[in-house]
Amino acid sequence: MAANPQFLKYVDDHQKDYIDRLSKAVSIPSVSGNLSYVKDVEAMAEFLIQQLTSLGAWVEKRPIGTHTLEGKEIDLPPVVIAQVGNDPKKKTLIVYGHYDVQPALAEDGWLYPPFELTPDPNGSGKLYGRGSTDDKGPVLGWLNVLEAHKNLGIELPVNLKMCFEGMEENGSVNLDKFIESEKDKFFAGADCMCISDNYWLDTKTPCLTYGLRGINYYEIKINGPDRDLHSGVFGGTVHEPMTDLIALMSKLVTPAGEILIPGVKEMIAPLTDDEKAKFEAIHFQMQDIHDAVGGDVTISNDTVKTLMGRMRNPSLSLHGIEGAFSAPGSKTVIPCGVKGKFSIRLVPNLTVAGVTEHVVKYVKEEFSKLGSKNKMDVYLTHGGEPWIADPNHYSYRAAHKATEAVYGQAPDYTREGGSIPVTLDFANILGLNVLLLPVGRGDDGAHSTNEKIDTSNYINGTKLLGSYMYELAAAEKN
Repeated sequence: MAANPQFLKYVDDHQKDYIDRLSKAVSIPSVSGNLSYVKDVEAMAEFLIQQLTSLGAWVEKRPIGTHTLEGKEIDLPPVVIAQVGNDPKKKTLIVYGHYDVQPALAEDGWLYPPFELTPDPNGSGKLYGRGSTDDKGPVLGWLNVLEAHKNLGIELPVNLKMCFEGMEENGSVNLDKFIESEKDKFFAGADCMCISDNYWLDTKTPCLTYGLRGINYYEIKINGPDRDLHSGVFGGTVHEPMTDLIALMSKLVTPAGEILIPGVKEMIAPLTDDEKAKFEAIHFQMQDIHDAVGGDVTISNDTVKTLMGRMRNPSLSLHGIEGAFSAPGSKTVIPCGVKGKFSIRLVPNLTVAGVTEHVVKYVKEEFSKLGSKNKMDVYLTHGGEPWIADPNHYSYRAAHKATEAVYGQAPDYTREGGSIPVTLDFANILGLNVLLLPVGRGDDGAHSTNEKIDTSNYINGTKLLGSYMYELAAAEKN
């Protein structure tokens, strides 16, 4: 079922109103990871409540406990839940978004004040501001859809339940408990779910995302002497923790990206023909990734291998060494203790527990081969499972049709290399198919300086979210 033409026209006619709404949201510096911005995060929740209430939604603000921030115990930002429609003859869609943002300081290199939505003076249509694409623009896209239907006097084609949190950028603390507690209450009766908190792969091709890699983050801790030592006095006489650590970290991954830990590669799910075809169909050129990283440093020159390396296969990255001398200049110190940090991106069949078992066993075996008298420990600091959805589900078919209607082209089917843990929480706890439906482009710079959203993506994204609801209403369940 195509979107109501009146709705599409309303969106075109009210672009300025929608940009004004985004400007107000961006002006609230709702940084969840900084004690100085606690009141601003609360203000952003109130802004959403006021907006949703004015648009005719049933709205509630739910407390979800406390947490410690910068040594002080404070209330967690509330979860804002809202609902429009309760017609048993209609499908019920849950949407999720977050109203908190990453930190942003003008001195970090922003072209414009980060908490003032600033149109590109060159007329490119880019709208710069922290949270513009992650995730205030997409969240307000849903509100824009509500406004259009309310003011036109048209019912939504589906029942809509909304869940907006204020801690996504700081670990989504306690959201899993909230989902579990509301599973048979607010979230009951839902047919499927949509999250718009990721991005196109490039700047030209819309996409639907059906998978996310998980992550296991590890530390290798090595302790030796009880104090830092002078290399001129003790060099050549003691087992040095840094030497042991470098030896161990060199045994984890090759320069070509091959994971050396036995048992990990054997866990990877076999590649299906349908899966391979989806990767081959993605609109992607090697220049896209060269531009994204600032040079030709890719392991492979093959597009499909590169895409699968980013989305489908596990990877192991070395991140840093804590306790080592890293300041400018020369310091002849032997550190008494160091921690090496690395992570493994997980894919289907690689579980947090299963991979950790292989990692711990291997690192301990390799350390024993060194013959060192130092003490070594290796452990998981945090982990998140991978997620994959059925891209042939009727919700994905509806989003495919909506994308073709709005953008005039079929979407790519992608999997993200990064992790959005809340996706897995919703999928597992509620047992729903979850669709990731991006609004922003691959060059939006979420989390970076000069984050932006293009006006065309914000406006067409609003049309896309609304059109998806119409197509979902008409889709035959499978």
